[in-house]
Amino acid sequence: MTVLLDIAGLHAWHGASKALHGVDLRIEAGEIVALAGRNGSGRSTLAQAIMGLVHTEGELRFAGRSLAGLRPFQIARLGIGYVPEHRDVFPTLSVHENLLLGVAPARRARPPRFTFDDAYALFPVLRERQRTRAAALSGGEQQMLTLARTLLGDPDLLVIDEPAEGLAAQRVAQVAACLRTLHARGVAMLLIEQRLAIAHELASRVAVMGHGEIVFDGSFEAFRARHDVMQEWLGVG
Repeated sequence: MTVLLDIAGLHAWHGASKALHGVDLRIEAGEIVALAGRNGSGRSTLAQAIMGLVHTEGELRFAGRSLAGLRPFQIARLGIGYVPEHRDVFPTLSVHENLLLGVAPARRARPPRFTFDDAYALFPVLRERQRTRAAALSGGEQQMLTLARTLLGDPDLLVIDEPAEGLAAQRVAQVAACLRTLHARGVAMLLIEQRLAIAHELASRVAVMGHGEIVFDGSFEAFRARHDVMQEWLGVG
């Protein structure tokens, strides 16, 4: 398989506070890796580091190209989509206008994987509310809007932070169905998710973070056998 994202010896800071301490992680093309860990373990910081949102040192390469010094919009245009934990919509714009902002400029010979019809088919409520201002949407609807806008950017890799956080069961099922569709179309993912049942359904591999480092990286089968890892780093008996 082709290595799509290659992270080696990555350190990151929030201001003067160091949050990542030499992270090593690889994601292959089309692979879904679940990133688990307690709150404060560094998972969200790793997502921000990939997108150029925090100061970093170390190696970050995507499809063989270094991401060092690139701005977030340049990283996105290379083919990395980012869905942050907190809904990141433009509140005064309509649903459809938010989606328009996500459409990637033409950068490949092939047609894009996803269209507006795909976005509305995956999340029918967005079609119903396409003229509604994003500020008027529920939290779950805003999460779906953020995800739909990101897929219109035609990513090769999706970095998604806690997609099921605060969602009702029906909305969680819709988000999971969307992620399965993305995967079926060849999109790789770094899935930050506390709900291990959801992560296990989607991912082939799990990496666990603790104190800003990767403390475990392997298959779910190997992970389930590591009760010490689950107890110490996740608080799961």
